[in-house]
Amino acid sequence: MTSTTKTLHDVLTGLVWTEKSAAAIEVGVYTFRVAPTAHKTHVRQAVEEIWGVRVADVRIVNVKPKPKRRGRFQGERSGYKKAIVQLAPGQAIQLFEGMGG
Repeated sequence: MTSTTKTLHDVLTGLVWTEKSAAAIEVGVYTFRVAPTAHKTHVRQAVEEIWGVRVADVRIVNVKPKPKRRGRFQGERSGYKKAIVQLAPGQAIQLFEGMGG
């Protein structure tokens, strides 16, 4: 682990809940927000340790910040890093059972 990521529980910072990610749960694909310093090995280890499932594949995406404007004031919505986790066939995270699209 890097110095900013103390434990495997610090790797996963949240769940990305969109229509697309909710529909993907039906086929065993889960989407999480992760720490900016996390990489594929960290995400795989964290998911396997926390939920006791086997991970088949991990994809990491850096979501770029989006420019936003309110009147004459300009700014950016903050970017983040997300991980798309494919579980092995027959595996499921019980927390999300029945929540998919």
